[in-house]
Amino acid sequence: MKKNIACEKNQLGAVCREGATRFSVWSPLAESVTLFLYKEGEGAEALERWPLTAENDGVWTVEIGRNLHGVYYDYQIVVDGTVTCTADPYAKACGVNGRRSMAVDLSKTNPCGWEEDRAPEKGMEDIIYELHVKEFSWDPSGGFSEKVRGTYAAFQETDTTLFGDGIHPTGLSYLKELGVTHVQLMPVYDYGSVDEKGEKEQFNWGYDPINYNVPEGSYSTDPFHGEVRIRELKEMVMALHNQGFRVIMDVVYNHTYCADSWLERMNPGYYYRKRADGTLSNGSGCGNDVASEKAMCGDYILESVLYWAEEYHMDGFRFDLMGLLDVDLMNRIQKELDCRFGAGEKLIYGEPWAAGESPMEKGSIPALKQNVGKLHPFVGMFCDGTRDAIRGHVFEAEVPGFVNGGEGLEEALLHGASAWCDKELETGALAPSQIVTYASAHDNLTLWDKLVVTMTDGKDFDSLNPEVLAANRLAAAICYTCQGRMFLLSGEEFARTKEGIEDSYQSPIAINRLDWARAWENRELVEYYKGLMALRKQLPGLCDKSDQAVGRISRKQVENKGCVSFLVDNRNNRNKEIRSLWTELFVIYNGSRNEVQVELPDGDWEVLVDGISSSYWKRETEQETVNGRVTVLPVSPLVLGKK
Repeated sequence: MKKNIACEKNQLGAVCREGATRFSVWSPLAESVTLFLYKEGEGAEALERWPLTAENDGVWTVEIGRNLHGVYYDYQIVVDGTVTCTADPYAKACGVNGRRSMAVDLSKTNPCGWEEDRAPEKGMEDIIYELHVKEFSWDPSGGFSEKVRGTYAAFQETDTTLFGDGIHPTGLSYLKELGVTHVQLMPVYDYGSVDEKGEKEQFNWGYDPINYNVPEGSYSTDPFHGEVRIRELKEMVMALHNQGFRVIMDVVYNHTYCADSWLERMNPGYYYRKRADGTLSNGSGCGNDVASEKAMCGDYILESVLYWAEEYHMDGFRFDLMGLLDVDLMNRIQKELDCRFGAGEKLIYGEPWAAGESPMEKGSIPALKQNVGKLHPFVGMFCDGTRDAIRGHVFEAEVPGFVNGGEGLEEALLHGASAWCDKELETGALAPSQIVTYASAHDNLTLWDKLVVTMTDGKDFDSLNPEVLAANRLAAAICYTCQGRMFLLSGEEFARTKEGIEDSYQSPIAINRLDWARAWENRELVEYYKGLMALRKQLPGLCDKSDQAVGRISRKQVENKGCVSFLVDNRNNRNKEIRSLWTELFVIYNGSRNEVQVELPDGDWEVLVDGISSSYWKRETEQETVNGRVTVLPVSPLVLGKK
């Protein structure tokens, strides 16, 4: 078989139109391909069988003279005399648990108003909030109707309150008040680690792809009818758009749930990387690595991303283990999205690492962080350098960072301030658009749990310890005063705890659910994050994503052990949409346990943020100013503005 030759293809999969349905697959090794049609998504005998005809470049097709919307199907493939049954890797719909594909007329799945659905206008800054569909609405404290908890449908309830009290907002109302602009959904494609026929309490993060182009059924109100999950996910996206949020989809193209996937069954040996001895590589840590650098595999991933963007109106994509994908593919994806939707309209970013080595074909470059300069300037990556400098080593729970007692981290924080774009860095980013600045995500300990482990005896995660709260506020202030894209784990702003569990991917929903009561119990921390988000949107010197942004950061200094400062050119000249009150910012981070005296640049400075409040800048009365020297309290930030 020839490698790296993409077929000249019409749309692969099942395409329904008036009076006909066309089925097409790519199976270049097949000796024969037979289509089986079924009434149900599982069980029962086939109603009909149809042989497919071989066309050019390994494509097999059959056209049936009626619209088969809602009819289920699979294939029988014969390769080297071996007969294999498989679902369709190009399917857009499926039955329960994804074991049988479904033909779907997508126009019949559109909710009322879908054709008019549009993403909200982009604001001054992107603030991305990572959410899991089930976690979001599961807890009774959220005030969601019991019948929709843990489902796509919960997002249509847009005015929920704490236990339904009508006073304290939860859900989307809470997120609007907080200042979030983008909701990043943890996997909503069809994954294999939850039984869609099982108990509702089942939980998994969902990084186990079965059907890449089909929504997950366990979040739908009816996983047995393939069109329901499609409609309900569209309704969810539309509800988020209507409430002012753009929607980002977490995608996992680096591996499949198991190596015996529909892709493998359709074309054995093509879609996975192998070591020299012929065994499957395991850079994903999940048993297999998808060979993104191969032509048809790369095309499959690209077409899948475009499908989600076009059919489901997704506004961006977060790539799991992006370091296992190749640079050329990531750049192709960005360029194609830019071409279709406008430059930078769809956000692209991912994890610039892998769980282990993965043998790409010669000439391919992995999208790892050391190759950031080879990626399109709009392709972003999570910045573990800033994360670990703030809170401590991500894999060593008891190793602290800057805010919780760590030492020797001053230089890393100063690099983080300019989004690692400093010219002296050999593998620095091209622009802040490539850097996602964050302190916690779904992986590893939550920020709060990491701070509790490193600052206390690590046994009481529920109490709101004042010293830990101070460190949390400092961590937040650092994130929101660094250049780059802003990202946070849902609940980080109210000290979300998972009781010290590092990776809760299959922990009970009771551990993973968002505790909306805690959000109101810890309202002062929420207000601190809220103030930082609102201020951030008024600071062009920090929001600048251009390759010239690094020039806005100057006078970087280590003031003392555990204390750093820098100056920010905050003038409007590089981003005229933002009208800032302050031409310059002076930012100080004091992670030490002592007060520090800091010499200020010339002029009179207003206090905008300190370790207690992030909202001094909101005062309607004229601000008092400071000059000369200033005292910075222990474990505190100080953000000053000069008009």
